[in-house]
Amino acid sequence: MDVRVVGGELSPAEVEAYVSRAREKYPDKIISGVDIAVDGEFVDMTYHWKTVPFERIRRITGYLVGTLERFNDGKRAEESDRVKHACKQ
Repeated sequence: MDVRVVGGELSPAEVEAYVSRAREKYPDKIISGVDIAVDGEFVDMTYHWKTVPFERIRRITGYLVGTLERFNDGKRAEESDRVKHACKQ
């Protein structure tokens, strides 16, 4: 993780406290970096997040699935025979 401190100095313990706070505040996100701007007694923090790959979820034959890997041949055939609906632009 990339941590940048601008406008002053912070001890390693203070930096770790700010990073820990970010992890607690945003547990569902992956932090790639933190910018800490020191302004006297105050700090401004900017978080940088790692991109999370988007997985497509579809409702097929009553099941919410991401892939067809666990379907048997009948379910796969049912999915391939479906009428696909799409918006035309």
